[in-house]
Amino acid sequence: MFLLNTISKTKKLIIKTTIITTLAASVVALGNRPIALAASPELSTVYHVYLNGTYVGNVTDKAVVDRVINEKVDEFKNSNTDLNLGSQVEYIPEQVFNSSANNLETIQNFKNTFQLQAEAAAIVIDGKPAVYVADKNTAEEVIKDLKLKYVTEDQLKDLEDRKAQAATDLPPLKENETRLMDVRLSKNVTIQAENIEPDQILSASDAVTLLQKGTLQEKKYAVQDGDTLESIAHNYGLKVPELLALNPSLTAGSLLKVGQEINVTVLMPYVEVVVEKEVNQREVMPYTNQVVEDSSMPKGETKEKQQGQDGYRTVTYFISEQNGTSVKKTQTSEQILQQPVNHIVIKGTKAIPSRGEGSFAWPTVGGYVSSQMGYRWGKMHKGIDIARPSNKTIKAADNGVVVSAGYDNGGYGNKVIIDHKNGFRTLYGHMSSINVKVGQTVSKGTAIGIMGATGDATGVHLHFEVFKNGSLVNPLSYLRR
Repeated sequence: MFLLNTISKTKKLIIKTTIITTLAASVVALGNRPIALAASPELSTVYHVYLNGTYVGNVTDKAVVDRVINEKVDEFKNSNTDLNLGSQVEYIPEQVFNSSANNLETIQNFKNTFQLQAEAAAIVIDGKPAVYVADKNTAEEVIKDLKLKYVTEDQLKDLEDRKAQAATDLPPLKENETRLMDVRLSKNVTIQAENIEPDQILSASDAVTLLQKGTLQEKKYAVQDGDTLESIAHNYGLKVPELLALNPSLTAGSLLKVGQEINVTVLMPYVEVVVEKEVNQREVMPYTNQVVEDSSMPKGETKEKQQGQDGYRTVTYFISEQNGTSVKKTQTSEQILQQPVNHIVIKGTKAIPSRGEGSFAWPTVGGYVSSQMGYRWGKMHKGIDIARPSNKTIKAADNGVVVSAGYDNGGYGNKVIIDHKNGFRTLYGHMSSINVKVGQTVSKGTAIGIMGATGDATGVHLHFEVFKNGSLVNPLSYLRR
């Protein structure tokens, strides 16, 4: 009987056999004791090798098989796993006149017959082994480390202490405080002892990664010309937020470079960590804007009656998360710290024909802006030009009083200026004819003239300017079409 020495008490190496049906049928059943024959110089000794009771072959020297075993054992010991090696190999010597031992054939049969297996701990999910680790303590460490991916050590310890004390009467949360209510795995997880091939045993960190991601190998994609985050995500069955989560260095606005490697691993976790917690938060209660109409105040005029002020509250939520993603959020309590104060504005509704309403209508019948306000041809263009309307009627942009109507020698040609009696004035230039007089009150939309090309104009259009409290402003900031 071949017995391998004890290396450690923490792990056992087992030689697992399979039945070989192709061995030579000429093997003689010899029993467990050596065969006694008369000593003779013509006799030699061969060794019949049995592995767990199964005949493997014969060799001229036990050391031939021992070397195969030791090679396998050394290979396993290099994995830094402590071993306690069992007894599985039996040698039965026989003295023969003509040796038929075939060392090479027996060694090959032996290699094909046995496997090394080590005692391990399987983390079993819903009845199926998912990963293998060195022992039960390591398996428990893996489960704990998986939970610690989503909660802190202190939070987990506090939860375990409360469960041990069966504490049910919990004090209210303080402001901005969080308290774990439960941390568990989404599936039924158990630990059981199994014999497994040594190369299937994972380290604790690799086991956590495999359970969390479903793979130990991240899949990379090299960016090609024309790629976008959206196209890459679509091609790999991901959503853009999922792709960004896999690549923390990227944002939605990141510029991709050809050849840049992107992690496109589709995560398929074996199990998810469910975290249930209570969270107390201080929140702003925004004030609302309230408009009060006043028929005694001119239309277009407003006055602030009361400034707005935000309120504050503390609110407690019950939140359930799976692998860090919120799946449920329920408000459980609320305490108002300060009520919000509405912002109140008084808005005039009284229509006064000579007073503008504060917004400007488009002064032509259609058309487009052919030239905007700004520097042009070396000098300031003080307004906008509108060309190609449906018809050439020019209209008052708002209620007001005509303060200028006639030909302007400064380049405007026929022009009209309207004072809207609310701080605004509008100017209309290059008209072919004018239909209003100075001092005339006009309403929004009143026809005041016809579009033309008088003055310094290269074509038929309306030149339109806006003044606010005497200062020139961009008409496009106030016009409404």
